Amino acid sequence: MLAEKIRAAFNEARQRRTAPLRLVEERLIELATAGADFTVDDLWQSLRKKEPRLGRATVYRLVEILVNAGLLDRIEFADGSHHYRICGERHHHHLTCTQCHRVVEVDICLPAEQFKAIGQQTGFAIEGHSITLFGRCARCTTHH
Repeated sequence: MLAEKIRAAFNEARQRRTAPLRLVEERLIELATAGADFTVDDLWQSLRKKEPRLGRATVYRLVEILVNAGLLDRIEFADGSHHYRICGERHHHHLTCTQCHRVVEVDICLPAEQFKAIGQQTGFAIEGHSITLFGRCARCTTHH
């Protein structure tokens, strides 16, 4: 269950079970259940209504713990901004709309040989990757 995984990630990162942590945790579980993506600012602004003393840095730090635990994906946009989303377990990448910021998960990936070749050319031992494709979705292409 996702809620348990989120709690476990915070416990492993030695986070004290403070009121702000529980608030962030509950909201993230709601967002995950809804399959919504969000920015740290969105999350922070919505939580400040309940907990005015909650700092943006705290929210960012808690989100980063979940990114590092592999529970949240950081999705890059063409304009340099990024959103977060709780994604499924399977390997996938993101396609983002440059106009409406819609995010679509895609299962297509580069062949393993490509990564091996890149590693050999650069002398890197590649440990992972993240690919984001940019473009305009069908809605934005037809309604420009």
